[in-house]
Amino acid sequence: MRFSIAGVLALVIGLLGAAPAFSADEPDLIFKKSTVWKFLTPDHKLATYAIDDPLVDGVACHFTVPEKGGVSGWLGVAEEVSDVSLACRQVGPVTIKENFEQGEEMFRQRRSLVFKKMQIVRGCDVKRNVLVYLVYSDKLIEGSPKNSTSTVPLMPWGDQAPPKCGDYLTD
Repeated sequence: MRFSIAGVLALVIGLLGAAPAFSADEPDLIFKKSTVWKFLTPDHKLATYAIDDPLVDGVACHFTVPEKGGVSGWLGVAEEVSDVSLACRQVGPVTIKENFEQGEEMFRQRRSLVFKKMQIVRGCDVKRNVLVYLVYSDKLIEGSPKNSTSTVPLMPWGDQAPPKCGDYLTD
């Protein structure tokens, strides 16, 4: 079977536009730092982003992901590595807008053309009244053990008492 370059490029462009990249609002880019210089093409970088939990007002997460440069990164077809770091904090009075399940997806981003995605999921440590966030990257074909966890103890903010996250868990 023979493939033309135009046909392959049309397929790639179609696949890139076929699936949404994010399940929540797009994150805010805080900064990028070059890690490997590339001649005439974009450098490899680490990119740090911020995202507010769409279900929990008063909680924000920051995550850093590697972004491949070179020709494949420039064309948007590079398979990104699974290394992601995560830090979540209470940034204001916490209001939980609705019930949620343990391990419910808070954010999702594609990390390759088709197979790999990065997800941030949320849970609740009922005993300690702590929101727990887990970021991991996986493939549709095989899982990836790389992950990072961050916790947000729900604390009073000014004179406002914190909610109990266990009150918002679904069965």
